[in-house]
Amino acid sequence: MITRTLGTSGLEVSAIGLGCMGLSHGYGPAVEDQDGIALVRAAVDQGVTFFDTAQMYGPFTNEELVGRALAPVRDDVVIATKFGFSFDGSRSTGLNSRPEHIRATVEDSLRRLGVDSIDLLYQHRVDPDVPIEEVAGAVRGLVEAGKVKHFGLSEAGMDIIRRAHAVQPVAALQSEYSLWWREPEERILPTLLELGIALVPFSPMGKGFLTGSISSTTSFDDSDLRGSLPRFTEEARAANQALVDLLSAVAARKGATNAQIALAWLLAQHPWIVPIPGTTKVHRLRENIGAADIELSPEDLKEITETADRIDVSGDRYPAHMQRWINR
Repeated sequence: MITRTLGTSGLEVSAIGLGCMGLSHGYGPAVEDQDGIALVRAAVDQGVTFFDTAQMYGPFTNEELVGRALAPVRDDVVIATKFGFSFDGSRSTGLNSRPEHIRATVEDSLRRLGVDSIDLLYQHRVDPDVPIEEVAGAVRGLVEAGKVKHFGLSEAGMDIIRRAHAVQPVAALQSEYSLWWREPEERILPTLLELGIALVPFSPMGKGFLTGSISSTTSFDDSDLRGSLPRFTEEARAANQALVDLLSAVAARKGATNAQIALAWLLAQHPWIVPIPGTTKVHRLRENIGAADIELSPEDLKEITETADRIDVSGDRYPAHMQRWINR
């Protein structure tokens, strides 16, 4: 596995990471612990060194799983987790990035992960009730105490990124970015380039849609968040099939899969982009990792980008109650 550096932070990671959320949360029932641990360790064996989790995933159970899975190789991997929500037991009660809450919940994350220091700590969502300077200051204190090594933001807009970076250097921004969600290209990517901040795209394959494995007739489990997303209505899936067809045509020509072309396109955008696709299946893990070896020519990239430019993607990313958590 080739490596990349997260912006100017000096933090080196595998060019493709592993988003671990789906093992415990969001896309149907959680996997059995032993299966989740086996998948994470298979990723290590394949050269993945960058693993993403969060307090919210489960909640809490994903951090515990990731911690157990990576304990034997702790010094050889980079673990990212996130703060920013309050909980009543195992139920989220909303955003909370108050400094005292950050400090308390980071102690909990350290314990669940079984580590002395968190390699990359993200604010999961921007809290409009807490100035970002206070958030960044709290993380700076954790860095000075040796409990955190690097600071990140998730789904933050340009102003928040600049203000946070002025207090505590931001190593990475985690936000959705893929061929079916290209909003970051307009203002976010230029800002990251200017400041030396990496982009870590989540849902780099459109929550599975770009792989071609989801059609307009696919049904989702009640615990699968995609069943509640406007972009995954039957009508939207039918309308967005044009993107899948584009990837399928390029994949057939390159002897690759849709997923590999979607990831290879992302990797080709900038050398400081590190996608974190998730999966619960080892054969899909190997497929995703193989994207790092796919070479797209300038002509391939031009064809993919210009064709995607002409496709009007249907459906909002999130319903209204989730959109309010996105800072722009």
